[in-house]
Amino acid sequence: MQNRVEEHIDKKSVRDLKIGETGVICCLKDPDMGLKLLEMGCLPGTEVKLNSRAPLGDPITIIVNDYTLSLRLDEAETIMLK
Repeated sequence: MQNRVEEHIDKKSVRDLKIGETGVICCLKDPDMGLKLLEMGCLPGTEVKLNSRAPLGDPITIIVNDYTLSLRLDEAETIMLK
């Protein structure tokens, strides 16, 4: 379990992206949230792009599979990138 936690420390999440920056999903940290994100198209290997941030920073919008998805920052933090 500890190796798995250390594995995520050096990886970037969707929350860390800057506007216009892209990344490829590698895995999802939270199993419960992961199921919801998988249903919304956030599959490992899928490219995502940070589209915008709300004025106070939360929520954000990302582009996944040619559609825009709005996420809270805590949700975005569970999507790990390669």
